[in-house]
Amino acid sequence: MGKWECSACGYIYDEDAEGTKFEDLPDDWTCPVCGVGKDMFEKID
Repeated sequence: MGKWECSACGYIYDEDAEGTKFEDLPDDWTCPVCGVGKDMFEKID
């Protein structure tokens, strides 16, 4: 599993900590910090 970073605010979505792959999140999922969509996240690591 990996980590995804919000390019707007820097929030890190950690698949291991959350227990869900980023790709498996619903299409309408948004950043819990700033509210942008999944398209604003980039895979890191």
